Amino acid sequence: MCSFRPVNSRKGGERVKSIGIDIGKRRCVVCVIDQGGTILEEAGYDNTYGAARSFAKKAVAKYGKCQAVCESTANLWLKTFEAFEDSGIPIILANPMKTRAIAEASIKTDKVDARTLANLRRANLIAECHVAVRNVRGTRQLLRQRTSQVQERTRAINRVRSLLDRYDLDPKEAGSDLWREGALKWLASKHLDDPNDDLVLHQHVRNIGHLGEEIRLVESEIARQAVANEDARILMSITGIDYYAAMLLIAEIDGIKRFRTAKKLVSWAGLCPTVHQSGDTLHHGKMKKDSNRKVKWILMQCANVAVWHDKRMKRFYTKMRKRHIHNVAITHVANKMTTIIWHMLTDRTTYQGGSSRLYQKKLKRIGYLH
Repeated sequence: MCSFRPVNSRKGGERVKSIGIDIGKRRCVVCVIDQGGTILEEAGYDNTYGAARSFAKKAVAKYGKCQAVCESTANLWLKTFEAFEDSGIPIILANPMKTRAIAEASIKTDKVDARTLANLRRANLIAECHVAVRNVRGTRQLLRQRTSQVQERTRAINRVRSLLDRYDLDPKEAGSDLWREGALKWLASKHLDDPNDDLVLHQHVRNIGHLGEEIRLVESEIARQAVANEDARILMSITGIDYYAAMLLIAEIDGIKRFRTAKKLVSWAGLCPTVHQSGDTLHHGKMKKDSNRKVKWILMQCANVAVWHDKRMKRFYTKMRKRHIHNVAITHVANKMTTIIWHMLTDRTTYQGGSSRLYQKKLKRIGYLH
């Protein structure tokens, strides 16, 4: 989520210096300017936490109050961001897609980019990306690890299905889920005519089993964190949201107070259509593309579950389904669930329309209730 945030140019009567940092894979280029835009220093440092921390400390000792900005570049910015953060320099992350002064520059070098960032920071014209607090960043990493492992396992299962099709073996004999213990035993007992295919099959089977064990380890840690997280327990009261979905939503939202209204949360999640107005003409287009894809994906998954097990959501879905195809109708359900989520987290209340039995079952699953 991006925003323009004004920053006071004076702190305690002292003029604040602005630092623009162009992030490179191996080296960062820095420009320091004063209140009037005069360049005080242009330098560089290796893109390591230690080098960034050393530069930040020297900047504070040399210039006093400073404010900094760096551009979001994959995850290369994180070391610099944390180093400046730890050194007491307020630093923000610029959205590269919205920093047009850099994107559209006719002359584009690392030094020019650093100068431009410093001047934009000085003028409070940075389109800022939200950066989660450090403990939330760690939770996000854990959740992404689980997503990555599940995707790897799914790819391996698809390759196994392809091999079984070539040999007219019906995977349904092993059950609906090829990653379960019984299915893996069934697959391990099969031997294909071609020794190469047989070797590949059994490697995939072992890989699926290993990934299953790793996924369970990650999931147990996510569940442990969910037990200690009040927001997670609140969200789990909604039909369709389990501990993983709850923790993912919490990590991505990073504080419901960031969103002043439910509509802002819905818009950020990409669950509302774009609006184009000219005069008296109002046109609603496709769903917003500039959104949090992880949140949109998980809410759509939760909505698909909710319409089967929640009477309230099922009635709403049925109403929408009369006017729209399934994908559009389920998006309306996800939109409604997002609005409810905003009110629940804001008012600190659980969902009143769900099944108490299912909620208790979910809490027992993560070990909150014994």
